[in-house]
Amino acid sequence: MTRHPQPRPRSLLLAALVISAAADSTSGQTITASDTRQISRILFGSCAKQDRPIPILATIVKHKPELFIFLGDNIYADTSDMDVMRRKYDTLRKQPGFVQLWRSCPVLATWDDHDYGVNDGGAEYAQKRESERLFLDFWGVAQDAPRRKRPGVYTAQTFGPPGKRVQVLLLDTRYFRGPLQKGDKRVGGSYVPTNDPSVTLLGPAQWKWLEQQLRAPAEVRILVSSIQCLASDAGQECWSNLPHERRRLFQLIDRTQAEGLLIISGDRHWAELAAVTDQVPYPLYELTASSFNQLHPRGTPTANRHRADPRTYHRENFGSLTIDWTRSDPRLEFRIRDLQGQTRIEKRLSLSELRR
Repeated sequence: MTRHPQPRPRSLLLAALVISAAADSTSGQTITASDTRQISRILFGSCAKQDRPIPILATIVKHKPELFIFLGDNIYADTSDMDVMRRKYDTLRKQPGFVQLWRSCPVLATWDDHDYGVNDGGAEYAQKRESERLFLDFWGVAQDAPRRKRPGVYTAQTFGPPGKRVQVLLLDTRYFRGPLQKGDKRVGGSYVPTNDPSVTLLGPAQWKWLEQQLRAPAEVRILVSSIQCLASDAGQECWSNLPHERRRLFQLIDRTQAEGLLIISGDRHWAELAAVTDQVPYPLYELTASSFNQLHPRGTPTANRHRADPRTYHRENFGSLTIDWTRSDPRLEFRIRDLQGQTRIEKRLSLSELRR
């Protein structure tokens, strides 16, 4: 089992929350947390090459997150050899910035393809059970946690008192995903949307779990998808390659009357803000924060017709969501920050804008 740096008392919060969680949706119950402290500053990011310096982690710590979310590609394992994967986790664990961040605040994580084990991998990856075990060990998930009793690393956590609750929904877009369809190779990649409705992204059990979670009470919901959800198809991995699954998500948000929902994602090695207004009960926004230390060689190679801000950012970055609970209509601010902590992309919203 991977050992973490010895945490200070504050960073025991995550373990306490996991242990105190009720049974997950596979037993028909909603995950709840005993901790009701208010949180208003959530930081997040993705894509860390573990054997290179990651100075942006120190910048993140300086911004004093009350919660940090790792969006995936947290290491670049790319292997079926679990000893190799374990050593790469150990390399990340020893990064000074990671040690500081781990000690400074509660941490949640999901995975993407490179820490899952194979580039663009899905359900066909033969070592997914072993990889899942290493993932859960590294992130300190309790042995008796519901997350360990089912396939896939998806989970949910709610923070805050009634009226100021923040629900974090971490999806697993790898473990159950069916095969993607390929077309002609082009800038951005060769994947094309499939018309086959049997190809799933989340799998039946995760979809059932997500519906139950979206019916749970919360004022703000953060949907964590390792791959981009709202981006238009441009050849790369994204929800648009499985349009029936993307449509199902929009319909589920509508049917469950889940309000206050925002999406965060990683993967792309650039940062951008997207939004959709069609076939959704209220505008859906997605902030993509990528990467920690993996720079895209070409900048942004593809267009995204759902881009809500003309700016994109291609250097080291992380995302932040701050919530001003003092207002009668709480104010939300999405930001992409660079290595120096300066804002590169921003969007301000009132919570009422994320309601029907």
